[in-house]
Amino acid sequence: MSIWEILAVFAAGIGAGTINTIVGSGTLITFPVLLATGLPPVTATVSNALGLIPGSISGAIGYRKELAGQRRRIIKLSVGAAIGGLCGATLLLALPSTAFETIVPVLVALALVLVMLQPRISKAVQRRREHTGAAPRTDGGPLLFAGLMLASVYGGYFTAAQGIIYLSLMGMLLDDTMQRLNAVKNVLAAVVNTIAALFFLFVAHFDWTAVVLIAVGSAIGGQIGAKVGRRLSPTVLRALIVAVGTAAIVQLLLR
Repeated sequence: MSIWEILAVFAAGIGAGTINTIVGSGTLITFPVLLATGLPPVTATVSNALGLIPGSISGAIGYRKELAGQRRRIIKLSVGAAIGGLCGATLLLALPSTAFETIVPVLVALALVLVMLQPRISKAVQRRREHTGAAPRTDGGPLLFAGLMLASVYGGYFTAAQGIIYLSLMGMLLDDTMQRLNAVKNVLAAVVNTIAALFFLFVAHFDWTAVVLIAVGSAIGGQIGAKVGRRLSPTVLRALIVAVGTAAIVQLLLR
């Protein structure tokens, strides 16, 4: 890499770590930059997955206060995320690179609709719960577990907009604040990235220069994202999710 390519990849790592912690879709920053340096798509994907692990962990640490009291939920959902991430990593090497290009924009668009409708649906569910005397939804049940596992299959394959899908599913099926759900999202993203990267270590080729640059940059960005993201109101956070998700759909359709 030239000095300018090194700086570009490092800056992309910071940007990806920041946006991943706040919303998700940081891969839409790093992946095009890696391709622009001349890396093949699969090498860029696996190098990106390994490089973003420190950023995911950094973001989760930054949200540690919001993770309090969620240990049981995190352990359960992390199991599904790990299974899905491993399946997605396997599919990356087994399927053509265009396999998810049609379905991914549809999934992200659906996730954005759910994010926008989530406040109204949550209020309707709360009114119904108060009427029937039902307990708050703190687990999500098999539906959330299965949904997050399927989203993690995609996450292990490419990761772009994975966090948005996580947030939409948890927002619909759990009674909790957006900030606490965002904290869980960061942990699940770290699990998927780690599982996928460990798998790739044995079967794929990495560009270690890119890995190190993204790793350092994303770790810095994770702390920035945590400081910024936790200060956002639920309305602003939701608006940011929609904005980033819309940009993700446009970029995915134009690829």
